[in-house]
Amino acid sequence: MSPRTLKIALAASVALNLFAVAAGATLLVGRADVERRLDAQHRAPRDRPFMAVVEGLDPEVRDRVRDTLRASARTAHPDFEETRLKRRQATALARSADFDPARATALLEQSRAAEMRGRARLEADAVAVLATLEPDDRAALSEILTRRGRTVVRDKGDRKARPAGAPN
Repeated sequence: MSPRTLKIALAASVALNLFAVAAGATLLVGRADVERRLDAQHRAPRDRPFMAVVEGLDPEVRDRVRDTLRASARTAHPDFEETRLKRRQATALARSADFDPARATALLEQSRAAEMRGRARLEADAVAVLATLEPDDRAALSEILTRRGRTVVRDKGDRKARPAGAPN
């Protein structure tokens, strides 16, 4: 073979190998994307935003449900504020030099009790709203009962964390 033919064959081989590597990378990335989409479809409904759940309802029913649940969230808001306050106090106590385990435990118990009061209020109001709906609307909205609050609440200054079940 002549040197020119070898150069052409080498260039073709390099191009083919680059094409194969690019195809493999595309396949891997595409597969990961498909798996992520499938996981998102099978994920628990509580991961959907509240408004996405309510949007499927008749506009008249949607407005009534939204207003009722917002009023419920406003009523439960002090309980969740107390939850965050007690947890911040327990965290501050744990960081301080004069740590008192009994006081920290009491603050955490008060935090849990406040959270449970708030959740109970939200859930009771949600059940009351569900009782007023037609079976199809009730089935569509029933996933609001599967919602869970935030598992991590961080104090970030002006940002206020909201429980996941609270409407926007």
